[in-house]
Amino acid sequence: MASDSPIGIHDLSFATTEFVLPHTALADHNGTQIGKYHVGIGQQSMSVPAADEDIVTLGAAAAAPIVARHGSDQIRTVVFATESSIDQAKAAGVYVHSLLGLPSAARVVELKQACYGATAALQFAIGLVHRDPTQRVLVIASDVSKYELDSPGEATQGAAAVAMLVGADPALVRIEDPSGLFTADVMDFWRPNYREAALVDGQESITAYLQAVEGTWKDYTERGGRKLDEFAAFCYHQPFTKMAYKAHTHLLNSCGHDTGKDEIARGIGQTTAYNAVVGNSYTASVYLALAALLDQADDLGGRPIGFLSYGSGSVAEFFAGTVVPGYREHLRTAEHREAIARRRPVDYAGYRELHERFFPGDGGDHPAPAQTTGPFRLAAVRGHKRIYETRPPGLSHSQFTTT
Repeated sequence: MASDSPIGIHDLSFATTEFVLPHTALADHNGTQIGKYHVGIGQQSMSVPAADEDIVTLGAAAAAPIVARHGSDQIRTVVFATESSIDQAKAAGVYVHSLLGLPSAARVVELKQACYGATAALQFAIGLVHRDPTQRVLVIASDVSKYELDSPGEATQGAAAVAMLVGADPALVRIEDPSGLFTADVMDFWRPNYREAALVDGQESITAYLQAVEGTWKDYTERGGRKLDEFAAFCYHQPFTKMAYKAHTHLLNSCGHDTGKDEIARGIGQTTAYNAVVGNSYTASVYLALAALLDQADDLGGRPIGFLSYGSGSVAEFFAGTVVPGYREHLRTAEHREAIARRRPVDYAGYRELHERFFPGDGGDHPAPAQTTGPFRLAAVRGHKRIYETRPPGLSHSQFTTT
């Protein structure tokens, strides 16, 4: 029976990496004035995965608190969104399904369209819940952004995962109709199968993003969406946080609104805190912005917020959500701040070693050094198979058990 109840984000949790590289260390290495990073792109530091971390361990770490709080009986679907996939056939979410002990009576799929993938996953989840309001869908957005050393994109790297539980009568955000959609065939950012690091045309990417902002808003308003001044805040995809400022300025300009600093800050000022210290998390980015907003803002209960999800190549969507009264009782603010605070600083040499590390593709037995203190780790690649481990709380590295 189809649902007449509101559907949206019932719970949200995020995880990031073991290590962090401050942009001061990057600037010291390459002789760049730190203002180019802190002001020019709006970044303070970037999360760096340990040798035994990847999109699966991050995704599982983000989703585990949701399963612990709500159980798994109603989770019939896991949708894993990523653009840094580890396999051309098997969904990364299948590993997460196993690590979290989810029921076998479930579907698991992986979605890809650059940084837009998590919004596709969210909309997919809403459709499933509308058809069967008794079920909940676990949406996971997990990515490790990687560019070549000493390239222009190096300073925007990052890694994180956001997990969202989507269901009827949500506790956090009710997602609304309509959506404004936009697609254009552009080569602003891409990663062929034979490359570990992405290719990017920085200026073309900014132009394509701003074109998508205008295109999605036009479609959204033509379909009867809210007026611009109704929104309490806006969550943008943030390849670097300064891009959110560019995008919001462009949207206000295109609508003939004031673009003063106060107006820009009112719209997005509380959405950039996590992205500024995590770096680009690709599919997770716009929902990391949502987490930052909900964790910092005064009570937003009953107020609408706008979402602009952009994925290079390009596909974009603008949609609205209303924050549910009483949402603050369900936030994970302390846990989110701890996820960022617990990262261990790494110097440039250590970061470079991690950046260049890879598993040989010869099918041999290649263990990963035990570096992460998180609940899940990539133990080895053995016989072309990725072997993951889980660790009960309080156990040391030597007490990991293989699953």
